[in-house]
Order: sequence, then C-alpha cells, then structure tokens
Amino acid sequence: MKALGQLAVICAIALAAAGGTWWIKGPPQRTLPCDPASLQPDEVCLAQIPADAAVLWVDARPRDEWQRNGLEGSLLWNLDPAEDMQAFEAAAAVRIIETPRVIVYCGDENCGVSRQVAQQIRALGLGAEVFVLFGGWRSLSEAGRVRGSSPKP
Repeated sequence: MKALGQLAVICAIALAAAGGTWWIKGPPQRTLPCDPASLQPDEVCLAQIPADAAVLWVDARPRDEWQRNGLEGSLLWNLDPAEDMQAFEAAAAVRIIETPRVIVYCGDENCGVSRQVAQQIRALGLGAEVFVLFGGWRSLSEAGRVRGSSPKP
C-alpha cells in the first residue's frame, strides 16, 4: 500500500508542475516553424508566398485526401500506380502554360512524394519554376487556407 501512496504523491507533484508550466508559459506551440535559411534550394515557406500570387498548387497526396480537404483550385498529381500519370501530365501542362510558378505539397514536412512529383513536373520541360512547400498540407491547414480549416494563432 505504501507504493500506491508514493505513486499518488509523485503523480500529484508532476501534475502540479505541468499545470504551473501551462499557466506560466501557456500551451505548447504546435505550429510548424519554417526558417528560410535552412531550406533546400527547391523548398519554400508558405510565408514567402503572397496570398494573391499567381501559383499553380499541386497536391501530391492520395485522391481521397485531395477531394476531402485539398487547396481550392489545386491540381492532383500523386504517385499512386492506380492513377493515370499521362492525365496528370496533360492537366499540369495546360495549367503550367497559364501559371508558370508551381508549388507542390503533400501531407507534412516529412513527405518525400512532393519532391518526386516536383522532379516529374520539371522533367516536362515547360520552363516552370517548381518548388516544394515546406510543411506541406499541414502548413496550409495551420494558415487556414484549405477546406475545413481555420488559421492557428
């Protein structure tokens, strides 16, 4: 029974410390910080893109995610073998001619699919500027720019 009492005291102290930290410092910051100085040459932070900039957004996530909460006006291009790659290329070529600045995003900052899709778009040879969005869909969601999201403070 002594062990149970000691456990209860330790838990109470830990809870009090956590509550005090929350009260003094506030809740943890859950936004994704983007430092332009630490990005790779083909990456871009969302803050570097003006909201009214002429950009073709390319969603590299699976089709169901793109349909559910993709960026309005974005183009789907993923690496799913069940999808028609030629249809992706044709749709992208038409849109790239209209808007030669392309930004590819996928699920989050750890998703490498967006980089692969960006390489495929560059391989089309249409002369477009192609970038990968640091943070992917997560940074768009935190900024309130996708369906069903609101900006985080």
